Amino acid sequence: MKKRSASSPPAGRARTKEGSTSEAKAVTAEEFDILHDAGVDLTPYVDLSQARRPGRDVQRVNVDFPVDLLRAIDREARRIGVTRQAFIKLRLSDTLIRP
Repeated sequence: MKKRSASSPPAGRARTKEGSTSEAKAVTAEEFDILHDAGVDLTPYVDLSQARRPGRDVQRVNVDFPVDLLRAIDREARRIGVTRQAFIKLRLSDTLIRP
């Protein structure tokens, strides 16, 4: 689990692509819903520095593969145009049954 800092960024601040901060516009939940339903770009109303995708926490693992299997993995990864790591993730994801 990721350890969080004791301090948090100032409320109402959002990072832009350039890395600077800008004031996020404050709206009520009801106003936010109305803007969403109207198809308005909600980026100015969201603090993206706090955004994360639920269920996507990452934990590093080390796995030892026989050399022949690793060569086969590398060949197939090159064939489909992905990295070794991406290929392994794809194949595991394809074979596991999700609840």
